[in-house]
Amino acid sequence: MSEARTITDHDEIRRWAEERSGVPTIVADTESDDGSGILRFDFGEREESLKEIDWEDFFDIFEQRRLALLAQDRVDGKTSRFFKFVER
Repeated sequence: MSEARTITDHDEIRRWAEERSGVPTIVADTESDDGSGILRFDFGEREESLKEIDWEDFFDIFEQRRLALLAQDRVDGKTSRFFKFVER
């Protein structure tokens, strides 16, 4: 059985993503004038629709929107990359 947990600690979120080779991004077509957009992590081969941002910008947007990361650590004994951003 797989379980997801809610994470708000920045260090823990960064560690979760980096353990899966994830980088912080925004969906390019959703970028606003202030540089914010829909947050995502990109894993492995980079998707053109995602624009990589630095962790500081990522967490600025994360906090402004009062988000939490809903993340799954393992599924069927393997490392999971399932995640979703949810309201706190």
